[in-house]
Amino acid sequence: MSQGVGGASKAFRQYEGGVKLGIGSFNLCKEKRDPQLISLQMLSLLPARILRLLEFIGFSGNREFGLSQLREGAAGHSLRSVLCVLTLLFYHTYVCLILGTGEGNLMEAEALLEPYIERYPRGSIILFYSARIALLRGNFEKAQVKFQECISAQQQWRQVHHLCYWELMWCHSFMQQWMEAYRYAQLLCTESRWSKAIYVYQKAAILSMMSEEEVKDTGENIQELFRQVECLKQRLAGKSIPTEKFAVRKSRRYCSDAPVKLVIPALKWRSVSESVGGSGALLCVSEPSEYHPDDQCLVQMLKGLCLKHLGRLMQAELCFTQVLSSERLIRYDHYLVPFSLYELGLLYKQRGDFTRATRCIQDAKLNYKDYSMESRLHFRIHAALNSLKSSPTNSP
Repeated sequence: MSQGVGGASKAFRQYEGGVKLGIGSFNLCKEKRDPQLISLQMLSLLPARILRLLEFIGFSGNREFGLSQLREGAAGHSLRSVLCVLTLLFYHTYVCLILGTGEGNLMEAEALLEPYIERYPRGSIILFYSARIALLRGNFEKAQVKFQECISAQQQWRQVHHLCYWELMWCHSFMQQWMEAYRYAQLLCTESRWSKAIYVYQKAAILSMMSEEEVKDTGENIQELFRQVECLKQRLAGKSIPTEKFAVRKSRRYCSDAPVKLVIPALKWRSVSESVGGSGALLCVSEPSEYHPDDQCLVQMLKGLCLKHLGRLMQAELCFTQVLSSERLIRYDHYLVPFSLYELGLLYKQRGDFTRATRCIQDAKLNYKDYSMESRLHFRIHAALNSLKSSPTNSP
């Protein structure tokens, strides 16, 4: 059917909207193949070697074409327009941060959401994305209000409540409101079945940020909670979930007769799972132990992330290079070096030094393996190298 023949037909508009949703989503999305990733993987963000295999069997992904089709679908008036909008919102507010370089287009997300806020002010999904955008903007108070409104908007989809609890836990953590963060971690532990290991680990990590008096008031035992994490680890399709494996490795420090406390545990998991920076955390190091060099490097990497997001690039560079210079001293947390290299590469890209940026990110890709959250970092590396291809030094 050509647009000239059917352009004025309502049926054609619905058909066209469905085609744009399908083509746009197909070029961006593929059903989950690996339990270590989120429920949708963006084909256009897959590493080249995986893309070549998928293209051989008939799959392909063109991010810009997919986005353009979804934008056209979102601007239309078909029944699928809202689905195009939701797909774009998910892409900009989650996928770009988790599998990309953290450069989601929040301005576009806000523009897409605005007419639906006016039309459905009490819609739970609309409220959820309003809250998520506020969180990514750093407006934590507004985000908390919107997440609470989302929770009260409906009672049928408890899973939406659990998503809100997770985000509220992080909102309060970023603001160092540890008792409130603990409350939402506890709700997740008791109500959600997605990953008990991560929820218990996160609850214990939050309690570790509180004073002894506050912990005593909760009636919790931090050491016992950390010791439970490994028993709660699950396997999907015969494979462990990388975030759970990460939590288990960290929790093992509490399994000995003389446990060694983790350093700022409530923030370290977020730093390697999503591109988030914050400057309020108390960056301190535990008493000297076999973990001391690892803890020092962790603090430096987190400090570098905070400084980079604050625009203090020279100080951030010093933090990342200190991690790299301490590579031989690291005994357990080997992920710190490739992650620091990647962040240093993004820093050089921000400065406009695309050659050094490419060198650092390629180093992280080629010279390190078998570390925590490796596949997550490789997705980010792929996205970063793709963005560097259009830099002046690489343009034809």
